[in-house]
Amino acid sequence: MTVRAWSLSRGATVVGDGVRFSVWAPNATRLAVQIEGAGTHPLAPSGGGVFEETIRGARAGTDYRYVIDDTAVPDPVSRYQPAGVHGPSRVVDPSQYRWTDGAWRGLTMADAVIYELHVGTFSAEGTFRGVLPHLRELRELGITAIEIMPVAEFPGSRNWGYDGVHLYAPQSTYGGPEELRALVDAAHAEGLAVILDVVYNHLGPEGNYVGSFGPYFTARYTTPWGQALNYDDAQCDEVRRFIIDNALYWVTEFHVDGLRLDAIHGIFDFSPRHILRDLAESVHNQASLLGRQVVVIGESDLNDPRVVRTPDACGYGLDGQWADDLHHGIHAALTGEKNGYYADFGGVTPVATALRTPFVFDGRYSLYRKRRHGAPATGVPADRFVVCIQNHDQVGNRAFGDRIAALVGFPKSRLAAALLLLSPYVPLLFMGEEYGETNPFQYFVSHGDPELIDAVRKGRRKEFEHFGWGDDVPDPQATETFERSRLDRRRRHTGEHAGMYALYRDLLRLRRRTPALHPGRGEARVAHDERDGWITLELTSDQGPPLLAVFNSSDSERHVPAATSAPGAWRLVLSTEGEMYGGRGGAPACLPENGGPTATVVVPAASASVYARENDR
Repeated sequence: MTVRAWSLSRGATVVGDGVRFSVWAPNATRLAVQIEGAGTHPLAPSGGGVFEETIRGARAGTDYRYVIDDTAVPDPVSRYQPAGVHGPSRVVDPSQYRWTDGAWRGLTMADAVIYELHVGTFSAEGTFRGVLPHLRELRELGITAIEIMPVAEFPGSRNWGYDGVHLYAPQSTYGGPEELRALVDAAHAEGLAVILDVVYNHLGPEGNYVGSFGPYFTARYTTPWGQALNYDDAQCDEVRRFIIDNALYWVTEFHVDGLRLDAIHGIFDFSPRHILRDLAESVHNQASLLGRQVVVIGESDLNDPRVVRTPDACGYGLDGQWADDLHHGIHAALTGEKNGYYADFGGVTPVATALRTPFVFDGRYSLYRKRRHGAPATGVPADRFVVCIQNHDQVGNRAFGDRIAALVGFPKSRLAAALLLLSPYVPLLFMGEEYGETNPFQYFVSHGDPELIDAVRKGRRKEFEHFGWGDDVPDPQATETFERSRLDRRRRHTGEHAGMYALYRDLLRLRRRTPALHPGRGEARVAHDERDGWITLELTSDQGPPLLAVFNSSDSERHVPAATSAPGAWRLVLSTEGEMYGGRGGAPACLPENGGPTATVVVPAASASVYARENDR
């Protein structure tokens, strides 16, 4: 029996000389489709709360609304909202786009170097099309995948994307569905995978009409962002289908290579089969039928290895998850901050621990949470964990959106880059990080409801209380908050910014060429000294040369033990204090005593040095 790939059947589907409309609306006693310029047409119930009908004469480009008991609202499965969240939906025929990526097969987690970007602030245009001219430079830098922050239609034109309410409609002010397809197609032509950030834990508050149709939400649980989606309460089957269909929609109609699931700790489901397991399995099956590789990555605050364990090991079967402890450790060590969740970190010990194992908190007591947190990730390959030194949350959820270069300066930023890119995990860069962007990335919205705007302002101030950042928080609704958050890519060519860019390029080249730096292939030996502030990381692989990275987080040079497991002639391949990177030099050209048991090496202040065994270079 031939198994056919999934296709979207809810919403508006172009068929022959008309359009078939299908909507789940158990709350409705009667339902019709209102087609602009062509009147209102009743839809017939087909069982299970579903209403359907084929309307002759409707076509791609037709605008429509559903009329539920005399109230006209957009389609919950709208492919396009050209007039925004409150406007009519538009029929889209996905077959009209002519793809050119037939030979593209996707990307594995182990090969991923991820670059997170926000479409609205990444380029001067602030659109999908505005990303295109920069794809080649990202690929030449060493990036292998771009991760696009959420693009589901949100209110207005300024938003991080986590207030999306039309999950199937790419943001109209970014260019809509056709320009998103063109971006994915162009990325594939450059050899870049595309990961899309999707939000399945809540919907935004403005323009959220799905509750008119049926029980999409449940009162059983609460989330920090709004009503919890109904994954395990009465009539949840169609809600689960709505979400899984959405994941398959992006994979199938937009050729995306991965989905990053936002805040899965806010997805509540006590069904025998968790929605995350069903979603991952559905995506993997569809990818197989399409002859492609598609990854599913979860953002989780739980330090729970079940996220990436296989179902036969009682896991959800996701391909990867964000692991925040390395970020928290590096940030606290370099900034000295101890407020909020940084109370659990500080010094180099947590950083060294995170280089050995992805979860520093693997069941140990958390001072911040006032309880034990996490579980050991024993036996889980390193390529299942995505790590960073900056991302939209860790930068944008500071009161003023401070980036690391603005907080600690360039020498320590270069050290942080080395800790990230020499770690044994999958690295994620946040846009602009590669050249030390100092413009902030702040929280911005463009809501239309004055009461909601006021609530957002108050909520942001309250959110920062436990960090002690005061009340002087940039206004999220103000246009200038958004404008301040744009990248200034001209900096890439000047001064220390150019040096930072060269460092990222060389670190990524080293990572690409060294099997021991390939997540899941190498083994790591870590040593550290808390008092002197140094860490050593020796990476070995049976497929290539070993490396020794020596990190000094202190403000003075250190003599660091440099004993290796494979004595020989070890030569310097990179120092973050190299003059070509904007540093002052000073790293020795080789390891003393051939890396023997009593060898020590001088490491300049706030820097990293990387050595490779000479006969293996």
